[in-house]
Formats: sequence, structure tokens, C-alpha cells
Amino acid sequence: MASINATELRGGTSFLYESKPFKVTKYQLIKMGRGGATVRVNCVNLETFANVEHAFSSNLSFDLITLNKKKLQYLYKDVKVAYFMNTDTYEQIEVPLAILGSDVNYIKEGGECDILFWGERAMSVDLPPKITLKVVECDPGVKGNTASNYLKSAVMENGLTVKVPLFIKAGEMIRVDTRSGDYVERAKDN
Repeated sequence: MASINATELRGGTSFLYESKPFKVTKYQLIKMGRGGATVRVNCVNLETFANVEHAFSSNLSFDLITLNKKKLQYLYKDVKVAYFMNTDTYEQIEVPLAILGSDVNYIKEGGECDILFWGERAMSVDLPPKITLKVVECDPGVKGNTASNYLKSAVMENGLTVKVPLFIKAGEMIRVDTRSGDYVERAKDN
């Protein structure tokens, strides 16, 4: 297994610490005068999905985790599990919703997505920063309020509710930020 120095723990890096898998979300190097440097990282425990903060001495090293990406087709979900299918082998793969968290809201039924695996164990979904969704339901906009900062709720084709500007109508395609769940823009015609 490859190892990595604490000073190389940049965002997106996956590593083992105390036999538990973590993925770095934020990295900060703190130097103190003549003393050694300290690395402070915010990371996600890939087993419990808890956000934790660790401070490490800059001379520590960790085992690097290799996450394998598999392109799977999203079929459906029930109360506890999301079901995916490998389109090459037609093997059905069950991924607990606790692993996917709120990311499952950005996957369209029948659509393909990348699931990250550590060995045979699903760890997370790899979402693009923005996705295009169709607005299926929203209140009509008020004439003359097209340039204001007021927002209204809109229901997307996958059931997700997003705050959108007043000028957005049902049937339009919009871009949504998968990191925050916010409206970004109207989708350009493809």
C-alpha cells in the first residue's frame, strides 16, 4: 500500500488513520516559528460519514487508499437502500442510503453515475459539481418581478425541491449545484 506524508493530504485525498478510512475535505498547514509545522485537516470518516477535524505533525505519514470508480445505472431506492445496476454484467448492487446521504437526491432514475468503491465496499457517489434537472412544478412568476432577488420553491423531476428565481416556469431545465443544492442558472439548449 502506498503511503503519503501529512503535508500531502490535500482535498479529495483518501487515507487510513487508526485503521479507519477518511477523505480530506479541507487542508491547512500551520507553521509555528522554529517548531515543526502542524497539518490541520477537515475530513469525512468514510465508514460513519461523520465530519471530523484532525491535527497531525507534518512528519507523520499515512497509508493511501485507492478508491475505484464504477459507472452504474441508478434504478430506484426504498427506505434504506438505493439499487444500482452494472450495465455490462447486469449485476444489481445495493448501496445503503446512509452511505449516499443527500447525494442520492441528485441522481436521476435510469441515469448513470459513478460510485466510488474501496475494495468491494461502496464508499460514496462521485457527483459532477452541477447537474441539469427539469422543473415539474412551481408557482407562476409575478409579472414585473423578473429582476428581483425573490425566490420561490420548485419541484424537480426527481422530487428535489430547489429555490429558484420568480421567472422560472414549470417545464424549464435548470442547473443545480450538487454541493449546496442551490439554483445556478437556466440550462442552455442542448
